[in-house]
Amino acid sequence: MATPRKRSSKSAAAQIAHTHSHACIGGLCDPQRTQGLKAPAPRGTHNLITLVGPGLFLAGHVSKQGGATGLTFVQLRIDGRSVVDLSFVAARNLGLTQQNPSGLVILGNTGLQNFTFGWPVPLVFKRSLTLSVVVNETGVVQIVANIIRGSF
Repeated sequence: MATPRKRSSKSAAAQIAHTHSHACIGGLCDPQRTQGLKAPAPRGTHNLITLVGPGLFLAGHVSKQGGATGLTFVQLRIDGRSVVDLSFVAARNLGLTQQNPSGLVILGNTGLQNFTFGWPVPLVFKRSLTLSVVVNETGVVQIVANIIRGSF
């Protein structure tokens, strides 16, 4: 018959700490905000944020100040795949002006607009996540972007 092993409190605490460091139960591990800025933002493509994977994308937003037509596109690519590719004016025309299942919301007026995106569960990126804008209008004073990411 085997003799029951006794665990010391030190080894139990070490095991709990080890388990916690590898699994964030019910939440996102190691949350972090990354910001990108382009001021002024002339016509053209501007890469605002590039993250190297692996990681988890939780949410993000792009705020645009200036530009009268709304023809600035927000492009989110995860592992080379297009996740978001929509202009500010198209988001407004599609009625994405309140919370909805698609995870895209546009708020603000013509002077200052905020395009937010996020889904009920984090999206995994294995290699990379890039957030870019394509400015197809004049008068864009600045663009600020934030991404919230975490780890496994």
